[in-house]
Amino acid sequence: MKAEYQVTVYTQDMAYAGTKDDVYITLVGKRGSSQHGKLGRNKFFFHRGDVSIDHMNLGELLLIHLEKRGLVIKDSWLPAKVEVRSSNGKLYVFPIYHWLKGNKKHFFREGAGLFLSHVLCCPHAVLQNDLTCFWAFLLSSQLCWTSRRRTLRWAVYKEGTPLCMKANTLMSLPLDDRYPFTRDLEFVLSDYVMKHWREDAFFGYQFLNGVNPMMIRRCKTLPSKFPVPSNMIFGKSWLTLRTEMKKGNIYLSDYNILDGVETNTINGRKQFLAAPLVLFHKNKYNEMMPIAIQLKQKPGKDNPIFFPTDSEYDWLLAKTYVKSADFNLHELNFHLLRTHLLAEVFAVSLQRNLPRVHPVFKLLIRHTRYTLQINFLARNLLISKIGTVTLYTASGGKGILTLLDRSVSSMTYRSLCIPDDIADRGLEDVPNFYYRDDGLKLWNIMFVHDILSFYYKNDGMVQNDAELQNWIQEIFENGFLRRRIPQKFTTVAELVKFVTMVMFTCSAQHAAVNTGQYDLYGWMPNGPSTMQEPPPTQKGKADEASFLSTLPDVQTTVNIMATVWLLSMEQYLHEFVEDHFIEDFPNHKVTVFQRELKKLSKEIQKRNRDLELPYTYLDPKLVENSVAI
Repeated sequence: MKAEYQVTVYTQDMAYAGTKDDVYITLVGKRGSSQHGKLGRNKFFFHRGDVSIDHMNLGELLLIHLEKRGLVIKDSWLPAKVEVRSSNGKLYVFPIYHWLKGNKKHFFREGAGLFLSHVLCCPHAVLQNDLTCFWAFLLSSQLCWTSRRRTLRWAVYKEGTPLCMKANTLMSLPLDDRYPFTRDLEFVLSDYVMKHWREDAFFGYQFLNGVNPMMIRRCKTLPSKFPVPSNMIFGKSWLTLRTEMKKGNIYLSDYNILDGVETNTINGRKQFLAAPLVLFHKNKYNEMMPIAIQLKQKPGKDNPIFFPTDSEYDWLLAKTYVKSADFNLHELNFHLLRTHLLAEVFAVSLQRNLPRVHPVFKLLIRHTRYTLQINFLARNLLISKIGTVTLYTASGGKGILTLLDRSVSSMTYRSLCIPDDIADRGLEDVPNFYYRDDGLKLWNIMFVHDILSFYYKNDGMVQNDAELQNWIQEIFENGFLRRRIPQKFTTVAELVKFVTMVMFTCSAQHAAVNTGQYDLYGWMPNGPSTMQEPPPTQKGKADEASFLSTLPDVQTTVNIMATVWLLSMEQYLHEFVEDHFIEDFPNHKVTVFQRELKKLSKEIQKRNRDLELPYTYLDPKLVENSVAI
């Protein structure tokens, strides 16, 4: 029985996506494969092509072969998708969004997302028609998987840190993971910090809504290493530390992870890094006010506890050592490790193990775009031997490796899931905590549950998905170094939570710890990358001159300021430039998700109009899709 197939091939709408080569296509179904058809075109560069293929009925289409032929071997082409309409009216869609180069065949499975494991479970349906086509389907899947595994290989950057992609040069990265040619730059600057950086209220505010809202937690019992008197009275209020702690109004940030980290030498001068403890009090105005600072972990006569009642420069110097410690821990732990390095692990394992039609791949590919390139640049320009972080931060050099190793060891799965993290730190009811408010709303409206429940009808389907289990296994081994996250998925709920964490980490969490860097670090005293003098061992010695001499030198400041300039991506959380889902239900959920993001954005903008310092870092309109800067 004859059948006619109308084929349309689309090129991605971006600069240099077309090709001068001729494009050919072959259809493969359960009952056979078609002849090689050349796609017609009207332009010198191939952007869209159509062809009509007459053939015996191929049955349900499984995959296509795309091939471009030409004299320009290095010519690359970025097809968006292929649509095939059969004579019975059924439309097959093959999402691609993948750069093709060279004169060779490329295999793509139909976008409905038929799991390879499902085909293996019921080969009899295919065997009744054409065993050759069945094995062609399996062979093409294996070829795609093998090719991607050869292209993307794991490498050890430094022992004790998550593995990364093996790449010797920027051009060795896959084309899909390099920035498009149309990427623009944007610069953002605020003078608010310069005017308010000395104020205690702004100091405390940043622990909730600055670039590192990850350190503060409710304090129910004061650690013995921080001997602040329990009968301490706060100013004129006559409130004591003991009574306020019982009320839940006392909070702590403990930088014990920095204790003993070997510090850098910059321009021939030894640098210093504190490992402080900071105590906060939520006052009657709902401000998070610092009330005590100890700059080293071990109490003693040479390690005084500083209070707001001390001299102006004693107290300011103590706060500045805290901000310098926070800068170093934020950049290496909460920014580099917990967003950039983890996102790279998610991205490499995703591309090595999941086919492009897999629902998890469709959900996460836009959240891993360009991460490999930015991380390659970071390893070569920021944390290499001549990198800015290595040369111009207190923790540069050996300290980077020590701190990354400690950070990996202390990282937990719950700390990566914002609902769990907020609960574990006892911050559910802290007022004016906009990172929590906006972050939880973003987590809750992410549509992972609806999408994955559509494809995985029961826990058994999750357990039997070999590709999915390979994905999480590689993340477990190469990212978390065999600890603290699931090694396999046994339920749909486990899968939903993990994929939501990945989506949130690569978009919202990265925005929260990245976007405000220049806003808050652009005024150097608010976040010094290093300190040139050791923490004071007694009070009453600090003055303006000694304070200024403790801050980084001009060369260090200039290099760090250049590094924290903000860059703005063109694709944001609410934008879906690529149409990977072809079924009506997931596409409807994408639309609902976009609608909820716009609603949340309006709510945030309305709230911000009444704030002296608006919190915009988790406004969906400003949250990038991926870790790409």
